[in-house]
Amino acid sequence: MNIAKMMKQATQMQQKAAEMQAKIAQQEVSGQSGAGMVKVVMTGGGEMRQVKIDPSLVVPSDVEVLEDLIVAACNDARGKAEEARNKAMQEMMGGLNLPPGMKLPF
Repeated sequence: MNIAKMMKQATQMQQKAAEMQAKIAQQEVSGQSGAGMVKVVMTGGGEMRQVKIDPSLVVPSDVEVLEDLIVAACNDARGKAEEARNKAMQEMMGGLNLPPGMKLPF
């Protein structure tokens, strides 16, 4: 493969990566904890859009449990967003024959 062709492919991949990241940033993922008693919806960019809490969890004397479940649900959603981002990157880069060890974006 000549260097000009490889540079052109790299530029195309950078453009595709930027487009994909913008798309993923707008996609919504949901996460949950406490067997679904706390649910959150976040964008792939990490913006929280919604929180749903089962009313049985609202116990003023035990707010720490609720706080922990919200954190766990957010982390679950963030993990799912990361998985979606990684999967999209793998699919996008599947057709590019990069030398071993070379990663995008640069």
